[in-house]
Amino acid sequence: MSPSPLDIYEFGDFRLEADKRLLFRGGDPVALTPKVFETLLHLVQHHGNVIAKDDLMRAVWPDTVVEENNLDQNISTLRRVLGERRGENRYIGTIPGRGYHFIPAVEITGRAQLAPDRVTLAVLPFDNLSTDPDREYLADGLTEEVIATLGQIDPSHLSVIGRTTMMSYKRAKKTLAEIGRELDATYLVESSMRSEGGRVRITSRLIRVPDQVQLWSTSYDSEPGSMLEFQREISAAIGKRVRLQLSPERLSAIARRQTRSAEAYDLYLRGRYFWNQLSPSTTRRASEFFARATKLDPQYALAWSGLADAYTASPINGDAPPLKVGPLARDAVAHAVTADPRLAEGQTSLGFVKFWLDWEWPVAEAAFRRAIDLDPHYPLAHRLLGIVLAHMCRYEEAGHAICRARELDPLLAGHHALSSQIAFMGRNYTAALQFAKQAITIDSEFWIGHIQMGQAYEQLGEHQLALVALNDAARLSGGNSKTLALRGYVFAKNARAEEAHAVLQILESVARERYVPPYATALVHLGLGHYDEAFDWLDRAFEMRDVHLAFLPNDVKWDPLRANPRFISLLDRCGFVPR
Repeated sequence: MSPSPLDIYEFGDFRLEADKRLLFRGGDPVALTPKVFETLLHLVQHHGNVIAKDDLMRAVWPDTVVEENNLDQNISTLRRVLGERRGENRYIGTIPGRGYHFIPAVEITGRAQLAPDRVTLAVLPFDNLSTDPDREYLADGLTEEVIATLGQIDPSHLSVIGRTTMMSYKRAKKTLAEIGRELDATYLVESSMRSEGGRVRITSRLIRVPDQVQLWSTSYDSEPGSMLEFQREISAAIGKRVRLQLSPERLSAIARRQTRSAEAYDLYLRGRYFWNQLSPSTTRRASEFFARATKLDPQYALAWSGLADAYTASPINGDAPPLKVGPLARDAVAHAVTADPRLAEGQTSLGFVKFWLDWEWPVAEAAFRRAIDLDPHYPLAHRLLGIVLAHMCRYEEAGHAICRARELDPLLAGHHALSSQIAFMGRNYTAALQFAKQAITIDSEFWIGHIQMGQAYEQLGEHQLALVALNDAARLSGGNSKTLALRGYVFAKNARAEEAHAVLQILESVARERYVPPYATALVHLGLGHYDEAFDWLDRAFEMRDVHLAFLPNDVKWDPLRANPRFISLLDRCGFVPR
């Protein structure tokens, strides 16, 4: 029987679902890049047979000439993912001078049900043809908004690939056919933007990937503030060309998304540009632009949502004082939800605030689910739902939620890093390490990926590797308290008390200059076995609404204190104990 793109294969502890392009080990998803997955799939589909290198390369890179080294790297990655040691051939056998063969027995255990007429659409980054590089924020902002708008067409039949994955193709030297195959997309939207004076000229076209036929094209001249009309036009036109209906309700949702103020819209796009850079300094700049947008249009729900997200993220990403930013975040999210309760971004912001700042986790879960109902293609809602479910010890549900986020935007490093966090909370440290490595593969300077790798290594007993990863995390994060605290904890647990005390001195010195979460100092004392001191600092953390207390119910590091009445009382005061 010929292989089907819908087959489900099982071998050893692994399950491979061809249609979803997913590999699972013992029920946990394993992160693979598209070409590595294609290599594994071809090997599995032809298990027991020797596949010549040339044939395997043609299968993975059809119509594209690549070096043999590309295949060698894919095979090496697969050996590592499958758990082979150097020189071992439990899964992939090498036939010198001929090729490879897949060794273990493979069973086809089922066939997935394909959704009828489901298609995938990818919006390429807008090509900025302007002479002014300062207009780059506008090109990036339009890309993001068109992705969000097209996601409203018909979520049950049309999948739209997420922003970060698409931005990786910015200025890529690849043909449309190559990009379409890599993304497994049915259609591509290609656009360019030229800004002259106060006007913008946009040219867009819709291309069907399999035969490279251009189905539709348009040119649009406007001021930046009237891009709403362009978004309506492109959504209706593309929906018609791919034979999907844009319902009146979803057309209304598109109309509600944006402001009528040209200046407010421009400020919002600038805010998104800086927010997507994910550093403390750029987050502060994003907050400034979002706030200015809301002053010009007090009913601008998207801008209020962006402002709420920036405030809410700042204590966890930039050590901002929760007692200071909490009221600002709550005020911003209240404005967002009041201005438009049917906006997925606003509901996600509400859940974000309820999770990190208010510790009302069931309310947060409900808000994230409401956001997903409103826009099933909003990756952040799926990711945050996964996080809150994991904190509520519902790990299987959390895994499904974060997996959906990765499907929607597979090249967003944050999705893989937080997949690592969910696996870590579920005490699957091997999977946590794999996800962390994948995050770093996507973005080598993403500090959260390095800290996730460090904590996974620590639990796997690789203490020196953990310290190397945490040093990288500290360097890339600008000295975030979590990187310092975890280094101190690892030092303490490995009988390096002097170095752990040095970390405490650093935290104390930094605290004279700015807010340092008390949780950080508590964690180092925990590692040193100074439990009374750890409890004293946890009490301070409660008084300051330290967001890091959210890790207490799950984190393995706090297991020595779980039976202590003071610990149980603290969890109860935080509301982390189910009532």
